[in-house]
Amino acid sequence: MTSDARKSEMEYVGPILDGELVDDTLPQPRRRTVRRRVGRWLRRVWQSAPVVRARSLAAYRVRQAPRDVVRLVWFVARGVWRWLLKFWQWATYADLRADARRARLAGDAEARRAAQELIRSDATARWAKVGIALRRLVIAVRVAAPVVAVLWAVAAFMERADMWTWLAEVYTGLDAAWSVLVFLGPVVLWALPLALVIAAAFEGRDRTPGAGWLVQPDRDDADSWIDERMISRALAHLGIAPLDKFYRDGGELVYTVAARKDGDGTAAQIRLPMGVTADMVAARRSRLAANLGRAALETWPTKGSEDGILDLWVADKGVLGGRGAGDWPLVHDGQVDLFEGVPFGLSQRGLVINAPLLGVNWLIGGRPGQGKSSALRTLVLGAALDPTAELWVFVMGESPDFAPFEPRLSRYRMGMDDSVAEAATQALADLLTEMERRGKVLGEQPGRPPKVSRKLADKRALGLHPLVCAIDECHELFQHPKFGKRAAELAVRLIKRGRKYGVVLLLATQSPTKDSIPREITRNISCGVAFSVADQVANDGLLGSGRYAAGVRATELRINTDRGTCVAVGITDEVFELVRTFYVPFEDGADDVTPVIARAMASIEDAGHAIETSARPELDAAPAAVDHLADVDTVMNGERRVRTQVVLTRLTQLNPDEYEGWTFRDLTAALTNSGITPVKSDGVKVIRAEDVSAALADRVRDRRDSSGDPAGTQGDLPAESLHESPDVDQGERGSGTPGTRRPHAPETGRNPGVSGTREGPSLTTDDGR
Repeated sequence: MTSDARKSEMEYVGPILDGELVDDTLPQPRRRTVRRRVGRWLRRVWQSAPVVRARSLAAYRVRQAPRDVVRLVWFVARGVWRWLLKFWQWATYADLRADARRARLAGDAEARRAAQELIRSDATARWAKVGIALRRLVIAVRVAAPVVAVLWAVAAFMERADMWTWLAEVYTGLDAAWSVLVFLGPVVLWALPLALVIAAAFEGRDRTPGAGWLVQPDRDDADSWIDERMISRALAHLGIAPLDKFYRDGGELVYTVAARKDGDGTAAQIRLPMGVTADMVAARRSRLAANLGRAALETWPTKGSEDGILDLWVADKGVLGGRGAGDWPLVHDGQVDLFEGVPFGLSQRGLVINAPLLGVNWLIGGRPGQGKSSALRTLVLGAALDPTAELWVFVMGESPDFAPFEPRLSRYRMGMDDSVAEAATQALADLLTEMERRGKVLGEQPGRPPKVSRKLADKRALGLHPLVCAIDECHELFQHPKFGKRAAELAVRLIKRGRKYGVVLLLATQSPTKDSIPREITRNISCGVAFSVADQVANDGLLGSGRYAAGVRATELRINTDRGTCVAVGITDEVFELVRTFYVPFEDGADDVTPVIARAMASIEDAGHAIETSARPELDAAPAAVDHLADVDTVMNGERRVRTQVVLTRLTQLNPDEYEGWTFRDLTAALTNSGITPVKSDGVKVIRAEDVSAALADRVRDRRDSSGDPAGTQGDLPAESLHESPDVDQGERGSGTPGTRRPHAPETGRNPGVSGTREGPSLTTDDGR
């Protein structure tokens, strides 16, 4: 074999590897190293909101560290000084000596002697306590010393293995206890000074709560920042004597609810010290607002659940100025269920208020041009979007605010003449009659439900649908010389009893005084809304008695600047709401009301319904007027003399609808109208049967003379009423403005105490039926 062949045979061959071919054109899996994954996770954590906040707070604390150290040192020094003062006062009886000094200066020998006796007795008691403590210490030493000596002697002369088992365990336990003491001793010695420093800092801290200086980082909204320290400092400078004394004595306010973010502001609840009420703070609202750096409109101190609890809400700076509530949520689409409420506006916290309509009645008022009619229009517009609701509107003036509503209304009258006042009064009377009918229908339902529900309202055959009656400028109606008194009485009765039957009364006025709005209406109204008003009388006339003193004040609202903003009570569970009401435009070049009404009409037509009406067969004839004299004759029960108080009680039992709420003045007026004057008998006012019989005989005689009835015949007795003239319930009604729909009047009844019946002429509707 040649050398080349041998060389080729001996050529080195490397190891053979087993593998496969890989196609580089196929997609390769994405490779992520552990380092990249960990880095991305750490970056996400670093940029997360909690870590960013912690970093911001840490950076802020580092920047403020020198100031914090100085502040804490000052707290410790002041705390130690306060301890020394307290010890000195205790040791020297400083308080009792001050009492003795004041008594000496006042010349009160008895008080001075009492203070000196207290000092002597307390000193004696202190030394007695020292003696008792020393005695107990001696007794403990005398008992423990022999035991310790015996244990030491036994341990010195006996081995642990030679001891009884129980004795060995005793020594083992003693050794363990000694080991714990040896270990804890140094720890306690190191921790005790630290605890003393912390206690001294706590004792020497500012006498205002809150630690905002410790946890408050730099903020963009620093002007809006409100905490407990700021509130306490503001309250300390109100000039309230009991509160000033509380602070001088080192008192610290108790915050039952700490300052917290609440909508567009800050809310807190403070328990005030003894002698200070929330009304006292509310009376200094302007000064409190200035101390907090706010406008009066942005600061709302009110009474909480108790007179001594202050509810405080402070708006963020500038949040309430020049900003409306925005568009009404239902201006473009949507329907309303009156049992759920109507969007009314935004609260001071920036939340939409769904104002209730069923089960409540409303009184809206304020100065002219501040949004009163617009708010009433918003409520009625929301009610129009409920296909089951029946709407009545009466405008006591020449105002077109509700003209677009006419296709949706069952009754609508506008104007300043007597016929509009007459129609509104008749509407209130019809509402009372309808309320009675609904009460009977409701009582016939299974389970006798206490009020109208959505399920019952949807049953058209029952006629329990929501019925909303709105009266704008209602003061013109209640002050009407002919119909005002009757309208006021009907409204009061309707407000008291109609809410559970689905009957709602909405009243709006620009004159909320005691002369223009009956006091019984303001007392019983559920929802009060006050736009800018001039004085306390108008404020409490709309919102309820005592609201001004409690800090709920619409007098702070500025004319024109706060147009559309109102103070409302009863529309939510809060004590009050500062509401920026929704505005639905209806003016030159802008009309969003008409499209909403068109949508409401379309929804009714799509459902195959018609405009709801309360005209029913039971309401075909006008009710007969109540004969008060005949009723008095009836309740006399054949007695010769009856006390006026007993007559009033019997009249109420005879006809509660008519006589409920009557006073002695009403009864006297009714009797005087018939020529009867109550007389005194045995020191009490009584009505004599002979006077009543004579008045009835005179009335029959006058009736015969005026009608020309022959002798021996008996004419009809006219039914006179103190509160109601025949012009209200009888005769033809004016046609009113076009589009008015009027139901038939109710049936006539029988007058108690009058023989026979008197049927009044039935009312005619606008179409002549």
